[in-house]
Amino acid sequence: MRKLKTFGPALVVVAALLLVVAGCAGQGGRQTAKEIVIGFNGPLSGPAAEYGRDCANGVEMAINEINEAGGITVGGQKYVFRLEKLDHRADPSQAVANARRFRDQFKARVIFDCVFNCIAPQLEINQEKGNEFLMMAWTSTPKLVELGNKLAVAIPPPFTAYMKAFMDMAWQEGYRKVAMVVTVGAYGDEWRSIFKEEWQKRGGVITADQPANYYAQTDFSAQLTAALATKPDALLIGGPSSTTALVIEQARNLGFKGGFILVDQAKMDYIVDVVFKGKTDQMGTTFGVGAIAQYPSPAAKSFNEKYQAKYQVHNTWEAAGNYTAMHALAKAMVAAGTVEDVAAIRAALEKVFPMTGDKYPAEILGIHKNGQMLMMALPQAIKGGKYTDPWLMVYWTRTQEGFERVKEKLTMPQLARWVPLEGYYVD
Repeated sequence: MRKLKTFGPALVVVAALLLVVAGCAGQGGRQTAKEIVIGFNGPLSGPAAEYGRDCANGVEMAINEINEAGGITVGGQKYVFRLEKLDHRADPSQAVANARRFRDQFKARVIFDCVFNCIAPQLEINQEKGNEFLMMAWTSTPKLVELGNKLAVAIPPPFTAYMKAFMDMAWQEGYRKVAMVVTVGAYGDEWRSIFKEEWQKRGGVITADQPANYYAQTDFSAQLTAALATKPDALLIGGPSSTTALVIEQARNLGFKGGFILVDQAKMDYIVDVVFKGKTDQMGTTFGVGAIAQYPSPAAKSFNEKYQAKYQVHNTWEAAGNYTAMHALAKAMVAAGTVEDVAAIRAALEKVFPMTGDKYPAEILGIHKNGQMLMMALPQAIKGGKYTDPWLMVYWTRTQEGFERVKEKLTMPQLARWVPLEGYYVD
């Protein structure tokens, strides 16, 4: 018994030492992963909730895949990501309050958002010394990069690229008179303003301008009645896809038989598959962003299957684009050698591209110095109840030689067309 008593304290000491060693191994040898919080700030309730959900799902799906693969290692330390989501309901003041909460409570250094009216006021605070955060913006308005914010990244193509393609397609269809019933706010205002200027330059006529709040309204009969009274060949419409579908339905109910040109936020395939239950009869002739399910790259096809199986909702470019951008962000942290220095992470984004269609559903081939990611644009049309073949729009090369170099990187080069867009050249 005395021997047991003699060795008792020693055994306690040894056990304590083993716990200390195990703890050190967990911190060092086993590289216990630390968390990086990514904020999603978007409309998760109200008429735009599905749009916000799609964007958030894309970020979440990428984060889950990165974590399941072991996370990332930066400076010898392992990290995993955690997504925190806050609903700003498309309210700019709520968006800023959420951004401060992400920054102060969650210590998030990166925020994703998808409504320009809400993104813009956050860019007034994201460069505050000591409180910096990187804004990953799913917005196509050219004004984002024109703001010159060094910690802002525009993920989707500028809408002026899609606008140029849609105008060409509509003009070839014989449309000359267009009435506009587009969502209110900075994004919609800019779409209407630029479209009007460019359409009139071609010799076209804008017969009416009747903006509507696609984030709050469900009855657009007043705006549509006024617009249709001007006898347009086509309507320029759009905002979130679900409410855009209501506009199409209400326009047809009012007797409109012309065509539709959709702003890039509204997605034709979502409207057809989800709202109209697979029927295209109300679409007539419509020009818009191409259906992701019809883009034949290997990664787009597999992503479409995985996404719909996981979330049981229709896949969209919002999901695919934010998914690819999150993967790019993770790669940039590794390339920068930091998870906290957001200026270094932003600069390192230039090192992670191209991200091509054999691995990622939204092909992104580079990033402009102004913060615009060079994501492929995919214009398409519905005519006679059927989708036309989609094509890839390369807008950032000044020369034919530059376009040919881009084609060499593409998974589906045969779909590419060169439509240069001044202000975005990288060659």
